[in-house]
Amino acid sequence: MGDFDAIFKAYDVRGTVPDQFDAAMARQIGASFARFVHDEDPSVARVVVARDMRPSGVEMVAAFSEGACSQGLDVVDLGLASTDLLYFGAGSLDAPGAMFTASHNPAQYNGIKFCRSGARPIGEESGLTEIRDGAARGVTPFDGPVGTIERQDLLSAFADHVRSFIDISALRPLKVIADTANGMGGLVVPAVLDGLGLDLEILYPELDGTFPNHPADPIQPENQRDLMARVLEVGADIGLAFDGDADRVFLVDEQGVGLSGSTTTAILAATLLDRAGGSGSVIYNLICSKAVPEVILEHGGTPIRSRVGHSFIKAEMATHDAVFGGEHSAHYYFADNYRADSGLIAAIIVLEQLSIAGIPLSEFRRPYERYAASGEINTKVSDAAEVIARVAEAYSDAAQDHLDGLTVDLGHWWFNLRPSNTEPLLRLNLEAPTSAEVTARVDEVRSHFT
Repeated sequence: MGDFDAIFKAYDVRGTVPDQFDAAMARQIGASFARFVHDEDPSVARVVVARDMRPSGVEMVAAFSEGACSQGLDVVDLGLASTDLLYFGAGSLDAPGAMFTASHNPAQYNGIKFCRSGARPIGEESGLTEIRDGAARGVTPFDGPVGTIERQDLLSAFADHVRSFIDISALRPLKVIADTANGMGGLVVPAVLDGLGLDLEILYPELDGTFPNHPADPIQPENQRDLMARVLEVGADIGLAFDGDADRVFLVDEQGVGLSGSTTTAILAATLLDRAGGSGSVIYNLICSKAVPEVILEHGGTPIRSRVGHSFIKAEMATHDAVFGGEHSAHYYFADNYRADSGLIAAIIVLEQLSIAGIPLSEFRRPYERYAASGEINTKVSDAAEVIARVAEAYSDAAQDHLDGLTVDLGHWWFNLRPSNTEPLLRLNLEAPTSAEVTARVDEVRSHFT
């Protein structure tokens, strides 16, 4: 049996196929997942599964489903789906879910994202460790009847759900370019956006888990270049860059300039707070721009800072009954979407708001962009904890917290330093009033690394 410790990460399962992660392991994980969710809630009688376009997904889902059925649970197989479609299935069917995807990772990877009934999160501190341990040791055979597998198509219902977040009559015939990078956006984007009066063009719509055009990782600027070029070439109003499982989206304005996840978080927070009558909580992760809590306050909301990661964001949303949550990495979470993240819901709300505003996105974005940022800078280190301690000492006179790594706030500039969950890397995010100061401060902080 393989090394389960190597593939279970902080938020999901991820590994190369078949050397790190194979069908036999998927079967064990399916059995362990079924036992975990049923032991936690004996009313659970079925689980929902889906997969992205990676070639290994077919075998993996079949093995996982066999494992889940061996523990007496039925399986509802949604087939090819985006991760937010799987969350919709887990929410609307009120059943635990497992999405087979490696998101933005290269073709040789596959993985699993899990959730409880109602799309409630599962992470390292909320069940993932127990699922790993059960898979590693093997689950006791179930002495009752095995479960059955049923195929169900929820794409049309999901499209209706996404569209329910806007006033469709408010949409203008915007020219929209969506780069789905041969990922699952090629399935769900046209299902949602076709027929809405938009002038929609999709780049690389073919579902191809070998990613023949470019990696499905839009957080890397080089993977947005084709989209930016096409937006400028045809004079589009907006570009949408989706990742492999289409749960994240990055925006590009009509000048071919990308928006950060923080800017989009601020836009969405303002919109949803206004709809809520100018009150409510909004969760944002601690590497978001300071503009995000400022905008939340300006629109009558209560900003609540969170650790990075979907399980933490969703838990905080439940605790504070938040209307929305956003991450700098372009995950956007909606209370009316079972608190789950959806790139498509984020995209369609921005299209609606851009239509209503009647101004170019390059102008619409300006009130939400107030500072310069470094982006995430990764540095390989031998001992992350030691480096973080050294940096903390260097800035001991400044306000600090350790909610997630080290955050240091020096008033007009701030930074966060976090260790990677999977690699010997430190991740630095820094914000200051100007780009020149960002450059200088990044050099200053990194001078303490050695």
